[in-house]
Amino acid sequence: MSMAEKILITGATGLIGSELVSLCNENNVAVHYFTTRKEKIENLPDYQGFYWNPAKGVIDKNAFEGVTAIVNLVGASISNRWTEKYKQIIVDSRVKSMELIYDTLKDMDHNIGHFISASGINIYPSSKGTLYTEEDDVVADSFLGKVVSAWENAATDFKNLGMDVARVRTGMVLAKDDGALPKLLQPIKLGVGAPLGSGEQWQSWIHIEDIAGIYYFILKNRLEGIYNAVADPVSNKKMTKLIANRLGKPLWMPKVPAFALKIVLGEMSTLVVEGQLVSSRKIKKVGYPFKFYNIDAALNDLLK
Repeated sequence: MSMAEKILITGATGLIGSELVSLCNENNVAVHYFTTRKEKIENLPDYQGFYWNPAKGVIDKNAFEGVTAIVNLVGASISNRWTEKYKQIIVDSRVKSMELIYDTLKDMDHNIGHFISASGINIYPSSKGTLYTEEDDVVADSFLGKVVSAWENAATDFKNLGMDVARVRTGMVLAKDDGALPKLLQPIKLGVGAPLGSGEQWQSWIHIEDIAGIYYFILKNRLEGIYNAVADPVSNKKMTKLIANRLGKPLWMPKVPAFALKIVLGEMSTLVVEGQLVSSRKIKKVGYPFKFYNIDAALNDLLK
């Protein structure tokens, strides 16, 4: 298949979206994007915004014009406190937005043949010893397990419209000024850094340049199916130690007990005290060349 010349990205202004937009523009791929804020609409030759409001079912159909592929990255952050109300926002922001695109395209003439959707490694149960691959169809019996499952089901529906569908199970994204890294750095910089919970939990992380690179690679090669987007996993203890060493800071205490994290973070503490050991063999096998496969190299780049 030839490479898409114009694609639509949802969530284009987010952490991964903005990195992917730059990559597309460098490679002469024009981007259409949706935004819920009219003041964020830009009209450049290779970057054009369109208004939508999934909660109200409002969508500008012009966004699909000339587009041959969609990269779906939209979804409310999971690192805000999980009140019952916010949990609903986490689910709806992912599922309702996709349903709106689906219902709109169902009744339209278009040339979109490829649908690539974000997903999360949180679909896999927390484990110390099991290495999960894309063939494992277990779903974690947790809030995030259910979220990712619903998210993926909504993506798979696009096969009914004759599209090739890819789902990208993303690990913890490490970037300089956004995502997980600044949160990990904060206590360490203050000199009160410590491993979280047991410290033995796995962190299947990925560098921001590689997650954008994987989306672009899937787009360019028109891949379908599930791909784990993670580099070489490390334990929380090792990651914490490496960051502290890089910053020349001591670690404050042996570890922060899980019960204390639960008091501070509520149910969301599962994000930091549990973890999945996830394999990236499949994306490597199809030929994606990692820029930062090793945690040392990634931290050297991000903390320099």
